Amino acid sequence: MPKSATQTRFNPLTVGLVAILGLAIYRAVLLWFSTADLFMDESQYWLWGQELDWGYYSKPPMIGWVLRAATELAGSDAIPVIRLPMVLLNTATAIIVMLAARQVTDPLSAALCGVVYATCPFTTAGSFLVSTDSVLAPFFALSLLCYLKLSHRSSMLLAVALGVSLGVGMLAKYAAIYFLIGAALGMLLVPSMRLSARDICVALLAFCVVIVPNVVWNLQNDLTTLSHTADNVDWINDPSARLALNWDNLGEFLGGQFLVFGPIFFAAYLWASWRAVADGKATAIWLLCMSAPILALVSAQALLSKAYANWAVMAYLPAILLTIPALWQNARWLVGLGLALNIVMALAVPALFTQATTLTYGENDRLVMRRFVGRTEMSRALMDRAEREGITTILSSDRNILADLFYETKGTSLAVFAVPPRGAPAHYYAQDHAFQGGVGTVMQVSLHPAPPACEIEGGVRQIDVWDPAPGAYERDRIFLYAVRGDCLTPP
Repeated sequence: MPKSATQTRFNPLTVGLVAILGLAIYRAVLLWFSTADLFMDESQYWLWGQELDWGYYSKPPMIGWVLRAATELAGSDAIPVIRLPMVLLNTATAIIVMLAARQVTDPLSAALCGVVYATCPFTTAGSFLVSTDSVLAPFFALSLLCYLKLSHRSSMLLAVALGVSLGVGMLAKYAAIYFLIGAALGMLLVPSMRLSARDICVALLAFCVVIVPNVVWNLQNDLTTLSHTADNVDWINDPSARLALNWDNLGEFLGGQFLVFGPIFFAAYLWASWRAVADGKATAIWLLCMSAPILALVSAQALLSKAYANWAVMAYLPAILLTIPALWQNARWLVGLGLALNIVMALAVPALFTQATTLTYGENDRLVMRRFVGRTEMSRALMDRAEREGITTILSSDRNILADLFYETKGTSLAVFAVPPRGAPAHYYAQDHAFQGGVGTVMQVSLHPAPPACEIEGGVRQIDVWDPAPGAYERDRIFLYAVRGDCLTPP
């Protein structure tokens, strides 16, 4: 008996997987042709990987571990090697999103969910820049998958997997806590999505076991990472002085979500959220509980102080599962249009990175990607000048300069330190790599014309003043000083 057309049709999940892997290969290949320098945060994360620990100044440890594993396996610290894990992690997330979507919808809609994640603007950016969001995403998605499976049947193994994946997510970024908030709200409002008491206890126990080392590290290091996280939510430290309603910040944050998720899909998410409430379907309400509180909390932070557009990225993993199947059922052409817009960006951004040093705009030919070029050139010029001066130690108080100098001086005889801080350290380098003083001469790099303070006569000598080439430092002036090391003894 001949097979029907339905039986011979390709499996949508297979087609979705091929599309996701094809995009991953495109991104991975173009990484090797990128001309963009490491951004400040990327260089810092790389350095964390050289100093393995259970926590760091501003983030939990997973990002450093991932970069260390990548560079060890590749035997190289090249920029494409450092960024490649982001491509792989986002690809894994897209596949897990597709599997999670299959728990709530048909194969075709599930495949679309995976492809939408793979092509979202935040995924595209996160595949070419090292970020903690990209490291958290696969574990957040895996937690979604485990929870959805557990909502259908109780399982000790799945409960352990849920707790472990969520715990590892917390080691990537504390935004993983949003999952617990959403799940608690979902179980409260949607009885059919509640897990058994045993599964909840097992998952929470596994979660706590995984995060204990980072908790202990924070306790041993004056709650450094947690304190920095609180600093980001700065109004809680001094509400009387800092608490205010910033409607412009809220508007900027919400407007940014149309760029983060894509203009069509963010608008569709708002519609799907309204529709979920109107229809009252259990799964849709639960997915809304998993996504809306994240956007609401970060929106509140934007209103009260400030919030960056990427702070709510985890909302879009459950949001995709809520939005895409509903949109596919009601307006398929909008799914096609939204995907088309996202695909254009997904293809354009990797190409843009290959032209970082040449692509310009405007009458003054400003570099489109100026924030990502000029850093390596600056560091190498500083290294060359220090060597010509016979100086083997470079200091700065600027985090941008320090970040790239640490990366560029690897394997050389040059040492890099932060200027000893006066008061609380302003960044990771001032906390863990502050200069401890010495008897030799060091070269201090500054963005300010005032020379370093020194009570020793002849202890400071200006070496040079630079106006940097176009790029990250084009609006700055660089001042170089030769400073006696004993002028810089920590207070």
